[in-house]
Amino acid sequence: MPAATAPRPAVRLRRELRAWRTWPSRVLGSWQRSLRFRTLVLTIALSTLAILVACAWMALAIQNDLFQSRRDQVLGDARRATTAAQATLDSALQGDSAQVRNVVDSVMASLGRQSDSDLVAMFRVDQTPSATAPQDFVLGGGNWDGQITDALRDKVRSDADVQWWQSIALTDASGRVVPGIAVGQQLNVAGVGAYELYIAYDLAAADQTLGFVQGTLWVVGLALIAIIAGISWFVLRSVTVPIGEAAHTSAELAAGRLDVRLDVHGEDEIATLGRSFNAMADSIQAQIKELAELSLVQQRFVSDVSHELRTPLTTIRLAADVLNDHREAFDPVSTRAAELLHAQVQRFETLLTDLLEISRYDAGSVQLELEPTSLAHLAEDVVAQMHQLAEQHGSDVRLVAPGGYSPVEMDPRRVRRIVRNLLGNAIEHGEGRPIVVTVDSDQDAVAVGVRDYGMGMRPEDQERVFDRFWRADPSRKRTIGGTGLGLAIALGDTRLHGGTLGVWSSLGLGTNFVLTLPRRAGAEPASSPLSLAPEGDGLDDLGLTQPIDVDSALRGKEST
Repeated sequence: MPAATAPRPAVRLRRELRAWRTWPSRVLGSWQRSLRFRTLVLTIALSTLAILVACAWMALAIQNDLFQSRRDQVLGDARRATTAAQATLDSALQGDSAQVRNVVDSVMASLGRQSDSDLVAMFRVDQTPSATAPQDFVLGGGNWDGQITDALRDKVRSDADVQWWQSIALTDASGRVVPGIAVGQQLNVAGVGAYELYIAYDLAAADQTLGFVQGTLWVVGLALIAIIAGISWFVLRSVTVPIGEAAHTSAELAAGRLDVRLDVHGEDEIATLGRSFNAMADSIQAQIKELAELSLVQQRFVSDVSHELRTPLTTIRLAADVLNDHREAFDPVSTRAAELLHAQVQRFETLLTDLLEISRYDAGSVQLELEPTSLAHLAEDVVAQMHQLAEQHGSDVRLVAPGGYSPVEMDPRRVRRIVRNLLGNAIEHGEGRPIVVTVDSDQDAVAVGVRDYGMGMRPEDQERVFDRFWRADPSRKRTIGGTGLGLAIALGDTRLHGGTLGVWSSLGLGTNFVLTLPRRAGAEPASSPLSLAPEGDGLDDLGLTQPIDVDSALRGKEST
């Protein structure tokens, strides 16, 4: 045998893609079938949502608190530095421009020492040229024109006593952009005028603290989700495993294994449920065993009685035949008695045969004798056999066979009995009106339908029409010697073939029985070639139905 080779990459890729495509259906199937999966998903989803909301809220709260704390600290620091610088400017003796310049330089240097920031800028408010006014001053570098917005500058210029601030982006020594705050206020230089003073503070430390706190929150949140998922899985497993075992045990119990029981441990609610389930199973097993024994006794009784009655019945039938053959020699009363005896003995013999057949069905000992058979030919034979009976009841039986000629594996004796029972039932209840027997087929099944236009049945009667010894009208006597087991036996024969036997009926419109058999033994037909509910609703449609010669039709099909 050659060694197995690994699948090619393209084949493996197609398999993986195919597996990915089946994931949604698998997840949906698990959601519908598994209580543990559904509860675990809901628990994790809701817990994740709650943890995410809590972490987001805490992150925002910490962020706002850190920013407000740092902002208040920055504003206080800038206020102290500005106050000190203004005091220095107010106490200094200022004369020529050089002296003013020296004083301003000294103030700017002290601002850098007194504040927590080395980014300081001072811009003259009045841009009119002046010989004594020092030029704009920037400490620590930085592009202040791009950082300070016009709105902040307008507010600083508009009010000399108010401190203003705004958030800005600063660039540190490594070139990384970090958040910051720019604080602006006016400084008044005696003899020169007002200047805009701006101090920029770096918030990188607060940003790092916030990043650390937020990262910790998310790590803790994910850890909590994992812990909740583990706890949920463990708790659900401890609850759903016993439920799954109970479901599996109940399925086996329903399948007929009456000895299966649940393993019970502990004294909790699950254990109580298990003990109750086992007690119920014990009770069901005892009752089913009792019913099975009773049913076996009944079946054996029916079978034994039927067999035991055959011998005396044979003797009685022979005697009744002799009397019936010589009835012309008797007086009229004795002749009628001989005829009644002969008819009832025949009916009694048929009843015994049906009872034996029913007992075989109950015992599960019925076997099919399959052979290729044409359903159309079989239906034609049955119609021919019951032609005289139909004439006695005034019914015209018409055969329509557009299909069903090709042989199909079936037990012809049993199928013939089904058709005979259906046709006999139609003759008895057809009220002397025409009866249509239809045979058709498709690639999966063959079917025969028997339609009468008699009295029909109510919906509640249709549900019981296949019950043993049941009649829709108990006061109505049987005119053709039926035993009341014909339709029950017909249903049993149909199920042995793996087919279906359906009935449609309506008061005043008649009844339609449809027998459907699969072409292949053991296969169930997908649908019947014949419709159960007839399309026509009255006798007017019968003018379109004419008897046909099945042999001629078959020869015509073979010639084509």
